[in-house]
Amino acid sequence: MTTSAVSRILEAVLAQSETVEAGGPGLEVLIFSLTILVLAIFVGFEVISKVPPTLHTPLMSGSNAISGITIVGAIFCASSDKQLALWLGLVAVVLATVNVVGGFLVTNRMLQMFRKKK
Repeated sequence: MTTSAVSRILEAVLAQSETVEAGGPGLEVLIFSLTILVLAIFVGFEVISKVPPTLHTPLMSGSNAISGITIVGAIFCASSDKQLALWLGLVAVVLATVNVVGGFLVTNRMLQMFRKKK
């Protein structure tokens, strides 16, 4: 995804938030989007809870790359002039950073198990 595509998506989201603040038809879209978010949270929890413990750590270390991409997008979002985008971007940067650091700590601990003892 190029920077221009990301900026177009960000502009569309910000325009939607302005429509919601003005009381326009964007309120239905916001409610629909929040419903999708909540459903995604439940589905994600169910999928992750079914993963056996032996596969959880390798999957978590693989997700660090995705969280790294999230950090880049969140920094881009936090650089906006809009207050909502700024605060959401800041929260996203913090949460994604915690996820990346935790993932690397768990991966390091997993790799320690496979080293020869001296």
